[in-house]
Amino acid sequence: MKNIDQITPNNALQLLKRGAEEILLEEELMAKLKLGRPLRIKAGFDPTAPDLHLGHTVLINKLRQFQDLGHDILFLIGDFTGMIGDPTGKSTTRPTLTREEVHENARTYQKQIFKILNADRTKIVFNSEWMSPMTAAELIQLAARQTVARMLERDDFSKRYNGNQPIAIHEFLYPLIQGYDSVALKSDVELGGTDQKFNLLVGRELQKQFGQASQVVMTLPILEGLGGGQKMSKSLNNYVGIDEPPGEMFGKLMSISDDLMWRYFELLSFRPMGEVQKLQQQVNEGRNPRDVKFELCLELIARFHDSRAAEQAQQEFVARFQQGEIPEEMPELELSTVKGGLPIANLLKEAGLVASTSEAFRMIKQGAVKIDGERIEDKNLSVNTGAQHVYQVGKRRFARVLLK
Repeated sequence: MKNIDQITPNNALQLLKRGAEEILLEEELMAKLKLGRPLRIKAGFDPTAPDLHLGHTVLINKLRQFQDLGHDILFLIGDFTGMIGDPTGKSTTRPTLTREEVHENARTYQKQIFKILNADRTKIVFNSEWMSPMTAAELIQLAARQTVARMLERDDFSKRYNGNQPIAIHEFLYPLIQGYDSVALKSDVELGGTDQKFNLLVGRELQKQFGQASQVVMTLPILEGLGGGQKMSKSLNNYVGIDEPPGEMFGKLMSISDDLMWRYFELLSFRPMGEVQKLQQQVNEGRNPRDVKFELCLELIARFHDSRAAEQAQQEFVARFQQGEIPEEMPELELSTVKGGLPIANLLKEAGLVASTSEAFRMIKQGAVKIDGERIEDKNLSVNTGAQHVYQVGKRRFARVLLK
């Protein structure tokens, strides 16, 4: 960890801008960095699912950067807002979670985040601490600070309203409560995904109304899933969970395209961008991008497990893919899907690996079909949109297929 006095505000700003989508306002952040005191950096997570994946870590990595510069992290677990359900990007009202479900998911978050953050400079807070004691009258007073017209400026609310899709009243409360969290915590900076911009700006407005200095808002990109195009999501099965076994993480990361690899380096790696640019130059000059991808895998798996586990995962991968039967050169295809997936038999047929679905079923029954070197036995397997794998039928038929 660096001492605040050991790095200039300008150098700190350049480091913090890496991978950030937008800073509102940059000159305000510079002014706060010049204060010479630890800033209060807030980021909120609703524990709506039990596990974190690499997409979540884009934001957590940025928290770590602030932390390494000597600032204090307020890791907000939205146990109160989690029971409302964040309407951001949703075309329908989200089902609410029970208090028990929210608290169970929150426990796993607390265990996982310290694989990245320094526990000594991280304060975990729950917004139920100040929201649960709030009276109905106080909540009404908070709601009076925003108008319906302002809420309908949100793109997702506007689309639902114009499309005659229902918007529940409690969904309007979500941005207000998230904004009030910033008031309760007196945050200097709040981080969030690009889809959270409206909510983050509500925090700025409310802090001003409550007589506080407005927080700086920093938005971060949404990480694409393994197949590219769509955001990383458990529901799309295109994610890498940070608690997954090292070998599984290694195989998934090696499946990303060479172009997407650079996006992962920018948003997930702790390497200086100068080093990443040198790696790009080496690839442009003929270095095998597979070897560079190895370096990305080793760094990320060591972070969430350890260096020995990362090296073991690489050895197992090499043994299976490079010393086995799978060639480095093979057809690369993109197949379209409907309803989020494609049955394995249809995939093999469309990829030209079998002549018919009946042949696919027969080859699966014979144990002659493999995905990423692993034999499959389920003839009813469906492969989800966004997935990219190496498919093998028999000893000589291979294809790398991306479902879009």
